[in-house]
Amino acid sequence: MENTPAILFDQVEKSFGTLRVLKGISGQINAGEVVAIIGSSGCGKSTLLRCFNRLEAINGGRLIVNGMDLSHPKMPQSELRQLRAEVGMVFQQFNLFPHMTVLENLTLAPRKVLRESTKESTRLARFYLEKVGLSEKADAYPEQLSGGQKQRVAIARSLCMRPKIMLFDEPTSALDPELVGEVLAVMQQLAEEGMTMVVVTHEMQFAREVANRVLFLNQGQVEEEGPARQVLTYPKSDRLKTFLSRMSFVKA
Repeated sequence: MENTPAILFDQVEKSFGTLRVLKGISGQINAGEVVAIIGSSGCGKSTLLRCFNRLEAINGGRLIVNGMDLSHPKMPQSELRQLRAEVGMVFQQFNLFPHMTVLENLTLAPRKVLRESTKESTRLARFYLEKVGLSEKADAYPEQLSGGQKQRVAIARSLCMRPKIMLFDEPTSALDPELVGEVLAVMQQLAEEGMTMVVVTHEMQFAREVANRVLFLNQGQVEEEGPARQVLTYPKSDRLKTFLSRMSFVKA
């Protein structure tokens, strides 16, 4: 069972109307692995990630996540609830409820979805707030937090569901540059603790240092993939070489 991939995608297709976004894309994410998905805007990175927790239903191919088959057009609500409980997702925007305190934001889903008691959900919320370095912000409202703090709260909120897989969709893209590091530090800690993570990112240094593997997407297909340091240091594809040179230029 240990050799079973956490995520398996085989010839996955996804279209929006006449626009083909994913064009028969295949690969796998192993349990305990950190995989960075990189590529230019519009290449299908976020769409693929959203397929992994059924925010988007695929149009063709096979997709297995945590042993659940997401390939069929219709999925029972009970399975969908189980999937969302086991696969956490952190977005570019923080999606916190502004009228709720940080603690209330964290305890809502465990109480409603997992049917946890207020006492247990509060205990876990405080535990994960401490993990992301924000235990003193439990009674604050989102508007009282910086962007980096909001994103760390969003990560803690996902962790409160005790997911087996965490998906990150460009979690630092909406942050001011000086706040990026605090979010990446939390993600690196999760990686070191063995969390299975799939990260869509433009942070090449993070991908190089933290990811086990990199998938480079181009026009809805995997153009190149392999060990992160190898792929990012010695790219084979001309398109990846061009992409990385532009990223380096932006960072310089």
